[in-house]
Parts: sequence; C-alpha cells; structure tokens
Amino acid sequence: MIINNITAERAMSQISSPIPLIDFSQFSTTPGQREEFLAQLRYAAREIGFFYLKNHGVDAQLLKDVQRVARQFFALPEEDKLAVAMINSSHFRGYNRAASEMTRGQPDWREQFDLGAERPKLPVTESTPAWARLQGPNQWPEALPELRPLLLRWQREMTAMSLRLLRAFALALKLPEEAFDPLYGEKPNEHIKLIRYPGRTPGAGNQGVGAHKDSGFLSFLLQDEQRGLQVEVEAGQWVNVLPVPDTLVVNIGELLELATHGYLRATVHRVVSPPEGDERLSLAFFLGAQLDAVVPLFPLPAELAKEARGEASDPLNPLFRDVGFNYLKGRLRSHPDVAQRYYSDLLVANITG
Repeated sequence: MIINNITAERAMSQISSPIPLIDFSQFSTTPGQREEFLAQLRYAAREIGFFYLKNHGVDAQLLKDVQRVARQFFALPEEDKLAVAMINSSHFRGYNRAASEMTRGQPDWREQFDLGAERPKLPVTESTPAWARLQGPNQWPEALPELRPLLLRWQREMTAMSLRLLRAFALALKLPEEAFDPLYGEKPNEHIKLIRYPGRTPGAGNQGVGAHKDSGFLSFLLQDEQRGLQVEVEAGQWVNVLPVPDTLVVNIGELLELATHGYLRATVHRVVSPPEGDERLSLAFFLGAQLDAVVPLFPLPAELAKEARGEASDPLNPLFRDVGFNYLKGRLRSHPDVAQRYYSDLLVANITG
C-alpha cells in the first residue's frame, strides 16, 4: 500500500536526495508556474534522468487497489500463477518465477507479471516484420478475476497521464507541444509489470534487477514502503530512490535520449533485494511509441542542441530507431526461454545484437 508516514531517518534522506520532486499540477496553472515547471522538468530529465512526480492526477484509490490486487496475485498458489506463465505467450505476456528474467546475462531475483496493450494478434506472413508477433492478447488468471478490469483501468489512466507529460517534455525542449504525438497515434506500446522482490536468502546475491537503462520513452514506478531502487547519478555513485508518499518515480528511456541526441539522459539504475524476511512490491508502467514507428532526431533550438551529449548506446546492446525492432531485441535478451520457443529463427539470425 502507499505509506502514510515516513520515519525521521527516511525524511532526512529524502531532503538531501539528488532526485528532484516535481509538481505536475504546476503545468495547468499560471503561465509563470508552467514555465517554472518546464524548467524543473528539463533540469531533472537532463541532469539526473529520474524524478518524483506528485499531483500526477492518477486516482489515489485506484493506485491502492492496484497494489492490493497485485499482492493478491503474488499470494496465489503457484499452480494458479503458472497457469498464466509467460512461456505460453509469444507476445511476452504473463507470469515469471524469480530468476526467470535476465539482465546482462544474470538472473534477476524477482517474480513478475507482464501485460501490454489488450489488442488482437496480428496476422503474420513471410513479409511481416518480426516485431508484429509482439502484438496480441494478455493472459489473465482465472483465480483472480478482479485483476483484469483494475489493471486495464490503470493502464488507461497511466497512458493518458504519460502522454500529457510527454507533451510537457516537448514544451520543455522548446518544441511544438504535439511534436511527439505522431510516434504514438492510436496504438502506443503500453507495458505494465507487477513485480515482487522476495527477501534474499543467506549467501545469495542481492540482484533484484541488475544495472540497466530502460529502452522506451518514459517509465513510471509506484513503490511500496520498502527501499531498494538505486540510481547511478555519476559513474560508480549510487543513490537510493526512497519511497515518497503520493508520488510516482519517473525516468527517461533510451529512445527519448536517442530522439534528443543525448540532450536528455537515460540513467542506469538497479534494484537491491530486500533483506531476508522482507519483500518489496513495485508496479511499473512503461510508455513506448507505436511498434511501427521510427524515432526521428528532433531539431532542438540552438541553445539546447549545443548541450546535447550524443546518445550513449551500449555496444553490447545497441539502440535502433525502429521502435518495434528495438523492443523485440530487448524482449529476446530478457526472456531466453520464450525467445527459444517462439523466435528461434531470429536467434539464428542473431537479432539480439
């Protein structure tokens, strides 16, 4: 659940944290407050790549309900969760046990449930791009019928809010407010993860999720009261992104960095497993462009363009401007069992880079 109080120690840590806290309500008030908000957004996205967002407009009771039903899902008997295992879905939807997903070749100690936009499966022919196989229906557990309507409602509210925030990003970059709209159209690539991090066992490693950058445009995280998320603000310098009540944690994805030639920053982050006997619940929403979109290089004004650092593409995990191809590459790397079952032809062609 969302916490209602914080210990004095945590409060002091939050005051000194380099992760900015931004008030989205300022975007809809006076012109002066809007300009202040856009300046804060530009600073946070460029210098840190992470920020807390308050007054985001997503219904508070809905967030509590989603957290509640997520806990109920992970508390189901294993047979009910395995009935919707991701290995049954060529669209990478469904449940994974802890250590099923990989980051940089190492297993992540978390169990999770993935879903995307609820759309019909596309017909596939020899000329169909490989990423078209990603579109399709989600899997839903029969043992928890409440899960589907709640998550689909949350997905709709998060999509509306995040597209509005993306328009704010366009203004912060001194672009037309609708600059990013053509990338999303009617079919944005919405992705939700319900994640449970079990406490680490004695002698085990502490990789809840290994160090990585997110591959899409914007990521949003609803944390519970358990700490664990860390951001690398400078090389080798990790800071805790502690839970702050009534906020979402927002971070920049690699495609937004690519679109701005590195003016905005996709930041490396990781999750450290909770101590033995504890657990952490994290609910993530990822906003991506339409799978058939190609990300252009947006023409920033001269005063911003001169500060662009160039995108920091990892040679071991190169970025592609073709959204569907880039997203598929990430899925194949993260879920080798699903990749082997449904995409063995692409593995032979070494599409994963």
